[in-house]
Amino acid sequence: MRWLLRRHKRPDAPVRLYFFAHSGGSAGEYLRWSDDLPDVEVVGVQTPGHGGRVHEEPHHRMADLVEAIVDGVEFTGPFAFFGHSLGAAVAYEVAVALRDRGLEGPRRLYLSAFEAPHTRLGDRELHALDEPSLIAAVEEMSGPLPPEIHEDPEWRGLVLGGLRADLEIVDTYRHTPTAPLDCAITALGGTEDFVAEHDLAAWDRCTTGAFGLRMFAGGHFYFREQHHDVLRFLASDLAGLTR
Repeated sequence: MRWLLRRHKRPDAPVRLYFFAHSGGSAGEYLRWSDDLPDVEVVGVQTPGHGGRVHEEPHHRMADLVEAIVDGVEFTGPFAFFGHSLGAAVAYEVAVALRDRGLEGPRRLYLSAFEAPHTRLGDRELHALDEPSLIAAVEEMSGPLPPEIHEDPEWRGLVLGGLRADLEIVDTYRHTPTAPLDCAITALGGTEDFVAEHDLAAWDRCTTGAFGLRMFAGGHFYFREQHHDVLRFLASDLAGLTR
């Protein structure tokens, strides 16, 4: 299935963990986590305009992307979602859409480095910046982009096309009041990130189930700096999810 990628197929695993990537990101980075989660089938959700689908037209609005995912992917359980940055908002909205369609939803949402939707001010317009300004803004927030983006104009154009579309989703994303989910939510973030801890804590209003908040040392991509601690936490938490 073009939407789903796996590094290790584990059909008998007690739980599946579906990953939703950050703006401009690919599912491939998260698939490597499968090496440290031997009791979990890790599945990456690959959206148009990214990774192996880089030549496809990306989505520019949250509603369109969520509808395409729910129409195109059959989530099989028991399962959980992990979304980082933009991916956190997508994971949440997909969970809401599954609930509203009467379909099975995730048992837990891991929502990383993105503020709860009802706290968002929606005053950014990053997607409208020219190319040099866009690169500078992204690197200021998230760290250096891969060298090949600076060195290869053709590749830069492809990658920035998907990134710009993702940022347009972020910039235009507005909270639509809805009933809280009933699955557990865990918000995660970095202590040095621009996403404030209190905005992560506000995800507790989005569920009637259990809520947890975990902060790790580091910035927006804290899990690259604290890889083993983050994976150790996920392994333990997912094991408890299926007991």
